[in-house]
Amino acid sequence: MEIAIFGNRYQDDYTGHLKRFFNRLECEGKDLKLIIEERYMDYLRESLGADAPRCGTFAGNDFDAQLALSIGGDGTFLTTASIVERKQTPIMGINSGHLGYLSAARITEADKVATVIARHLYTIDDRSMISVDAGPDIELPRRYALNEVAVMKQDTASMITVDAFVDGRELASYRADGLIVSTPTGSTGYNLSVGGPIIEPHTPVWTISPIAAHSLNMRPLVVSDHIAIELTAKSRSGSYLLSVDGQSLTLATAHRLHLQRAPFVTKVVQPLNHNFIDTLRRKMLWGMDSI
Repeated sequence: MEIAIFGNRYQDDYTGHLKRFFNRLECEGKDLKLIIEERYMDYLRESLGADAPRCGTFAGNDFDAQLALSIGGDGTFLTTASIVERKQTPIMGINSGHLGYLSAARITEADKVATVIARHLYTIDDRSMISVDAGPDIELPRRYALNEVAVMKQDTASMITVDAFVDGRELASYRADGLIVSTPTGSTGYNLSVGGPIIEPHTPVWTISPIAAHSLNMRPLVVSDHIAIELTAKSRSGSYLLSVDGQSLTLATAHRLHLQRAPFVTKVVQPLNHNFIDTLRRKMLWGMDSI
C-alpha cells in the first residue's frame, strides 16, 4: 500500500515523536511504500537531519496513493483535503496541533498509529463538502469546503448585510459581521464559536449561522444539504471577504455566491474504536467535575 504524507512546518516540539513514528512505520509496515509531499520533506530533513525518512517525494496532487496521512492540526487536514479533492483518497489525521477534531490520534501515540495503519485497524467515514461558485471570472483559493464557507466584513467597523436565499426563496437579510454556512464536520469549528449547533458528522444538513448579528431575532438555522443556497452582500466598502475553509479572497459586492453539496466527499480515517460522542465529551470536557 502506498501512503502519501502531508504535514506543516510547526512541529519542532515533536521531532522525537516524528523520528519514532517513521521508524515504527518502517518496522511495522513491510508492505508500505511512503511518499512525502516535497515541502514537508524539506522540513523533515531540516529538523530531523540524518534521521529523516528515506523515501520518495511528490508535489501537489501528483500521487496515486491508497491512504493519505495529514500530520498537524485541523488546518493541515483541511489543506490535505483540498489537495486530495476528487481523488477521494482516505485521509488519516495525526494531531500535533490543539483540539484536532479531525484527527485519528496524536503524534505522541507513534506506536499505536503505526500499528493501526500497518494492520488496517480503521474505518472510513464519508464527510460531505460544500461546492462554492462566485461566477466564471472568479478564481477561488478553494472551490470546496469541508468545514465552512464564511462571508465577512472587511477593513471596516461597519456591519455588512448578507441576503440569503434557500432554493430560490428569500430567507433573511442578516445585518452582522458576517454569515457562516457550515457542514456537520465544521460545526465544531467557527460555527460553534458564534453559537451555532454541533451536528453529528453523518447528518445530511448544513447550518447557517450569523456572526455577531445586530438583531437578537437572527438565530442559527439548520437546513438540508440537498438544497442550494445563494448569498449576496452589501457593505459600505463595496466589498466583502469570502473564506473557504480559512482561505480568503476579497470580492466585490456585485458577486453572488452559489453554494451546493459537492459531487464527492472527503473520506476521513478513524480507528476502529472511534466514537464521535466520546470524542466530543472528551474535547468539550462534558461531564468533567467543575471543582
